[in-house]
Amino acid sequence: MKPYPRLLSTKVAGLLGATLAAAAFASAVHAAEVSVVTSGGFTAAYKILGPQWAKSSGNTLKTQLGPSMGKSDEAIPNRLARGEKIDVVIMVGYALDDLIKQGKVIPGSRVDLADSRIGMVVRQGQPKPNISTMAAFKKTLLAAQSVAYSDSASGVYIENEMYKKMGIEDQLKPKSTRVQKTPVAELVAEGKYQLGFQQVAELLPVKGVTFVGRIPEEAQSVTRFAAGIPVDAEHPKEAAALLKYLASSQVQPTVRKTGLDSVKKPAAKPAAAAQGH
Repeated sequence: MKPYPRLLSTKVAGLLGATLAAAAFASAVHAAEVSVVTSGGFTAAYKILGPQWAKSSGNTLKTQLGPSMGKSDEAIPNRLARGEKIDVVIMVGYALDDLIKQGKVIPGSRVDLADSRIGMVVRQGQPKPNISTMAAFKKTLLAAQSVAYSDSASGVYIENEMYKKMGIEDQLKPKSTRVQKTPVAELVAEGKYQLGFQQVAELLPVKGVTFVGRIPEEAQSVTRFAAGIPVDAEHPKEAAALLKYLASSQVQPTVRKTGLDSVKKPAAKPAAAAQGH
């Protein structure tokens, strides 16, 4: 009986096991927990795409929610102001630009993710108002007993610009409420407000409401959602990889499915005509 082959196979198995263990340890060492704060408009898409990236990259995600602006403690600018360690912020583009100007976010890290439009909901079971034209939309607003909108980009626009543009500011402001923290559609579902406005992607996931539709294009405000890497990010390399994935062409069907619009790329300039000799 020759024990050598068996002894050899035992040694090979031991070496293989040690190699695999070392590889697993190295992978664990290099895996990062990427801290992300996302505002509402891109959240539905992120909840699908974030885990996909984490699974393929081997990293993990620590995700928190916070509006792009406002006075709440959860607002992204307020988080950065008090020194929270964040690797990625996903928020309204112009609010992100402000953070870049303030030196809070790395300028070259900004990535455009999606465009978002404002929609309207009513409580489930209530008649679906007509907002198909500007005239119908105006009539619906004037007839409403109460209106709610968020304290982020869409609500700021409605309160400060849309009402004025439609000539109904005096009639609407007394019966309108800017809501903090709670998704507007949840309050409409509870019967606290008759009409609710927010980014479409923030309205669609909420149960207990009927999505009436996007407001007319003439009254619409398109919000660009973008992402960036704070200057104090602990995992900037992994953060950049996540942003590249979130902005890639392969994820656009998912982005559109959540109620957002893909960012239109600028048309390529035609090549200059060759000069004849």
